[in-house]
Amino acid sequence: MEFIICILAGILFATGVYNILQKQLLRIAIGTGLISHAAHLFILTMGKLKRGQPPIILEGITEYTDPLPHALILTSIVISFGVTSVVLVLAYRTVNENNTDNMEQLRGNEYE
Repeated sequence: MEFIICILAGILFATGVYNILQKQLLRIAIGTGLISHAAHLFILTMGKLKRGQPPIILEGITEYTDPLPHALILTSIVISFGVTSVVLVLAYRTVNENNTDNMEQLRGNEYE
């Protein structure tokens, strides 16, 4: 199961990098979102996907799940939401100021 999720995270990373390398600002924003989702899956997988009881000490329970990966993912979700919001606001402002979302035109290069 962990192998399948690692492959899925790799596919998300690859698609995110591909979208970041595009010329449209919206695709760049989507790429950052995909990379953050891939990071969430990667953190979850590194915490080992095992089943067990919640980390509350009770009698007779010997196997607990680790709450640290879930806390890290929750923190990562909040940070990625903030980064995505900033990227979208900057893209919106750039399109309104320059009347284009093409990165080649924003760099000053002629675009055919």
